Amino acid sequence: MKKIDVFNHIWPEPFFEALIKQIGSMSDMTKRSGDVPMMTSLDRRFEVMDMFGDDYCQILSLASPPLEKFGDPAIALELSRIGSDSMAELCQKYPERFPSFIGTVPITHPDGLVEESRRAIEDLGAVGMQVFTNVAGKPLDLPEYAPFFDYMNSVKKPVWLHPARGQNFADYDSEDRSEYEIYWTFGWPYETSAAMARMVFSKFFDQWPDLKVITHHAGGMIPYFEGRVGAGWDQMGARTSDRDLSVVRTSLKRPHLEYFKEFYADTASFGSRKAVEHAIEFFGEDRVLFASDAPFDPEGGPYYIRETIKLIESLDISDELRRKIFVGNAETLLGRKF
Repeated sequence: MKKIDVFNHIWPEPFFEALIKQIGSMSDMTKRSGDVPMMTSLDRRFEVMDMFGDDYCQILSLASPPLEKFGDPAIALELSRIGSDSMAELCQKYPERFPSFIGTVPITHPDGLVEESRRAIEDLGAVGMQVFTNVAGKPLDLPEYAPFFDYMNSVKKPVWLHPARGQNFADYDSEDRSEYEIYWTFGWPYETSAAMARMVFSKFFDQWPDLKVITHHAGGMIPYFEGRVGAGWDQMGARTSDRDLSVVRTSLKRPHLEYFKEFYADTASFGSRKAVEHAIEFFGEDRVLFASDAPFDPEGGPYYIRETIKLIESLDISDELRRKIFVGNAETLLGRKF
């Protein structure tokens, strides 16, 4: 059975060279990415991919952190261009391994956020664009980012939503950094969930009815906290006395829980069976797509791919649904056969 890995990460050689030239040396998240051989070595990536046969292929995307972490808007735009150009080149050279790629939005660049998205999709063949859950601490629902979502809605291409949060985001007000990598373990699912909530209550899906958003890591916290998200938020405003929040929920065209089910989710859950089962139950059989999050695993690539495939193959679901998760839902969402 064909398996389309829709959310895995790479730093192609031209991008990696430009990145090192810009930042000099790696630290924290960049060091984590750069230390994984499969991230920058095509030979190692092919070696890993060969473990899963000819039926396994990858839709490429750049690894975190967000481009704005590396410099000003002009730098972010240049890195976005290099990333898209180099991934497109890999797709042209190895179409059976890499049927397509996802561009990354230079979202801090006021002109480039749309133009570079257009170039990546319409000129280079990207199947969508990656954006992060916050922009240097600012939410995605600010008016300055609306042109990007206008464009993605108009071309009906999906947005891949990747969490972003660093160790500088402390766990407690009394501290100046997160300890024990809590910012990643619990912070990233929270980041995804918070961004989803801002999109819903800022009326993204009322304003942009054709907008498609793929959430990383099985939809963050949303499926598990369905009761709080649904019935709990039915009481929005009851816990807030300094402003009237009740009008936020009632101004939506539909019940707010329905909008949360508009998102898509991937299976990159570090082998968690319950996370994938919850995602299928919450988002529905047509909105869950196979992804591994390779190469961020203990073995630098093979482990997450292997364990995610094993998990999906062992689920108590029909073969038809299994095919949807591995390839069918991606084909429908991206509008192409693999």
